[in-house]
Amino acid sequence: MRYRILGKTGLEVSEVGFGCIPIIRLSMDEAILVLRRAQERGITLFDTANVYLDSEEKIGRAFQGLRQQLVLASKSMKRDRQGVEGDLDKSLRLLKTDYLDLYQFHQVSQEADFQALTAPDGPLEAVLRAREAGKIRHLGVTSHNLEMAVRLVKTDLFSVVQFPFNFIETAAGSELHPLARERGLGLLAMKPFCGGQVDNAQVAFKFLRQFPDVIPLAGFDSVAGVDEVVDLYQTDNQVTEEDLAAMERYRVELGDRFCRRCEYCQPCPQGVIITPAMLYGIVAHRMGPAKAAGFSAKFMETVRQCEECGECVDRCPYNLPIPEMLKEYLALYDQHRLAGKEESE
Repeated sequence: MRYRILGKTGLEVSEVGFGCIPIIRLSMDEAILVLRRAQERGITLFDTANVYLDSEEKIGRAFQGLRQQLVLASKSMKRDRQGVEGDLDKSLRLLKTDYLDLYQFHQVSQEADFQALTAPDGPLEAVLRAREAGKIRHLGVTSHNLEMAVRLVKTDLFSVVQFPFNFIETAAGSELHPLARERGLGLLAMKPFCGGQVDNAQVAFKFLRQFPDVIPLAGFDSVAGVDEVVDLYQTDNQVTEEDLAAMERYRVELGDRFCRRCEYCQPCPQGVIITPAMLYGIVAHRMGPAKAAGFSAKFMETVRQCEECGECVDRCPYNLPIPEMLKEYLALYDQHRLAGKEESE
């Protein structure tokens, strides 16, 4: 494993980090095993948030006694001073540490977010005071809105910016990354697997390794997954024509309208389990209609509860027409479900 300096922070981090959402699917023992395997293989940067359910608690338990070997990053989506202060204190407690290397304002994508953060005696001032008190070392920000991310970089308030970047979502590479480099910000790439839509680590990381100062935050939920990605970093990176063709096949399969699984549309007031339902087309393509219908029944049946209120559309950072897409996937699911019934009769 090689290591990079994360922008002007001076933090030395592994060239691939660990994005800790997937460990919420694991038991405590399983999560500890995966986290420790990552650390043993040389990964030092672990990115989490207390909205990621028990992720911070699992990290805290896994790394007791190893704090000085780690770079810990967490986040808050709160937009008020007390909320952010509470989130930070909770992160410190669960992670079993008295400081965070990086603390990020999470999903700052709308004008209202920016205004709330920078309000007098608001979240920004609270975090700056926390930095003075030694609770955090560096301040960062994450976004899914390119225009806002550029604006945030230009404020010179932050040392690190985190934005989606992968072989499908490449927009950050043309404006955001050059500007951030110019101003000395560290670059973190969320969604290296395109929000879980890409299952070929070799192709995903061949693209990302072309940008060595952009640190991808890979989501791992198994020891094998850790080993697969870390092993890739032990080899020279050469993007072949076959790799480019594989990337293009994924682009064609996913199209312009695909869910990145960011979960910002949730929770639905009518109880629709939106995110997995938005993935039904891909599940059906990969599993085949009959298996996909059975596998997806639990959440696809909740789509019938959709009242097209538009709340999910307002929350979606990618401006997807979620009710329209859910209706399409429900029709496809019903088609597959009925065909499966007819075959079994």
